[in-house]
Amino acid sequence: MMSAFPQRQHVDHTPSEQLDCTLDDGSDCVLRTLSSDTAREIVRTIGDEPKPPSEIADAVGTSIQNVQYHLDRLQNAGIVRHVDTWYSSRGCEMSVYALGTEKLVVTIDA
Repeated sequence: MMSAFPQRQHVDHTPSEQLDCTLDDGSDCVLRTLSSDTAREIVRTIGDEPKPPSEIADAVGTSIQNVQYHLDRLQNAGIVRHVDTWYSSRGCEMSVYALGTEKLVVTIDA
């Protein structure tokens, strides 16, 4: 059965060239976020192409709820971003996530 909603479309997304992070009092959220094996696997999974949480969960081998938790943290840190909305075969909206940056540069503020 055909859906009235477009299920998938090409996402024209270009991540920023670089995300700068300085280690000082309180700005280490990027490193804390990436300290999780699951978060790093999510980053690797969407590095190839943008994906909705359900596809990320399948690729990583975890629950959608766990993926959403890590996506929220990764998004707050600027590592990933919401880039589009797709629709499932049942017409449910699915957020699509992609890398927010190509490079992460960490500077130690001594």
